[in-house]
Amino acid sequence: MEFWSFPPRYDDAYLPPPDARYWFPKRETMHPADREAAILARLKDVCAYAYEKAPFYRRKWDEAGFHPSHLKSLEDFEDKVPVISKADLRAAQAAVPPFGDYLCVDDAEIFHIHGTSGTTGRPTAFAIGRQDWNAIANAHARIMWAMGLRPGDMVCVAAILSLYMGSWGALAGAERLGAKAFPFGAGAPGMSVRLAQWLATMRPAGFYGTPTYALHLADTAVKEGLNPRDFGLKVMFFSGEPGASIPGVRDRIEELYGAKVIDSGSMAEMTPWMNVAGSAETTGLLCWQDVVYTEVCDPKTQRRVPYGSRGTPIYTHLERTSQPMIRLASGDLTLWSDAPNPCGRTYPCLPQGIFGRIDDMFTIRGENVYPSEIDAVLNQIPAYGGEHQIVITREAAMDELVLKVEADAMTAALGREHVERFRGEVAHAMHKLLGLRAVVEVVDAGLLPRTDFKARRVVDDREVFRGMNAQLKAGGA
Repeated sequence: MEFWSFPPRYDDAYLPPPDARYWFPKRETMHPADREAAILARLKDVCAYAYEKAPFYRRKWDEAGFHPSHLKSLEDFEDKVPVISKADLRAAQAAVPPFGDYLCVDDAEIFHIHGTSGTTGRPTAFAIGRQDWNAIANAHARIMWAMGLRPGDMVCVAAILSLYMGSWGALAGAERLGAKAFPFGAGAPGMSVRLAQWLATMRPAGFYGTPTYALHLADTAVKEGLNPRDFGLKVMFFSGEPGASIPGVRDRIEELYGAKVIDSGSMAEMTPWMNVAGSAETTGLLCWQDVVYTEVCDPKTQRRVPYGSRGTPIYTHLERTSQPMIRLASGDLTLWSDAPNPCGRTYPCLPQGIFGRIDDMFTIRGENVYPSEIDAVLNQIPAYGGEHQIVITREAAMDELVLKVEADAMTAALGREHVERFRGEVAHAMHKLLGLRAVVEVVDAGLLPRTDFKARRVVDDREVFRGMNAQLKAGGA
């Protein structure tokens, strides 16, 4: 079925006709029931392979009473195969460094090493075999084709080229597609100014980065006297943070650049991370189930939720041989649907993208709040200056949400009356969104920090309050 095998074997010279809508018509448009039957057959192969090669899985599955021979249906897979977490992977790598006892290929077969930064704990190392890297490139090229990119198009990769998998995955896909790869990167001081100048000169068709960085880059370009619309971009695809599926953010980027904005990306561990990615004709994300099998599950029971419901994605590789992830819990929150897709692909979709990580959610006065929701609302207010900070604090008995937000330069220049009007619009929008009062502070443009990578906008000062309170209680005991 169009080069679908395990281990994967792709024809690296294959390209569809330039006017073809699909890279692999059969795989992308087959009846969902037929695809699920093919996925079940593949899961049997993947589980048998992992049980033989990886002590990590053999140990966990033996403890759970599961053997690959027990797999007779997708329901069996959901019921009998235990979910794994990032903490499990870190523990395995601590016990069997550096790659853990879920590495299923010989050390000599490792082609790329990537990983997490380790800023919040032990870094996780990704060992990717040469054959896997080839499969990743083929999967990403196919999905970039669905986005509207074609051989010969120039694709600018404007994300840091380091351990971060996003930039390298986009680059591998662009190269396999036959595009002109333009790996500019991001992150060094002054690089955004240079990138704006290069984009004005090179006029690439495609752009990859994070939504936050695209907004920052547009602001930088305008300050340099450049119009982002003059860059000539046709397709801008993003990963790394929520935003490109959020109407307020998506529409703002499309207006700034005059380009089609497409969301993509699951987890670095799940590379090919474009396993959830939009197409030129969709909003939100398609679940490319023949690349990575996605289940959206209740976070507590780890059972699939019905279409139309919210849950957390749990992912399983169908093509990776080096470090296969089998039922890896993402910790993200999304909603999935089986409604028809305008592009004709018959995959399930995440129409609103990924809302954010479950542990990014904060609760204030009993209301669950996702930072991405605040981001979306602010980006729909015309006078918004492009940056904000959410401060959750407690000065007395109740939590308070303080929103520091920048007004655009024109609003600030028009004076106090216009700034106050903007502050009132923000306060009203937050009350409508959250159902509670937020303290809104309008700050000077440029006061809040910008980022060349993922935005980090939430400060929870309640920890300070709790610590002080604990000290007071201890002192009075």
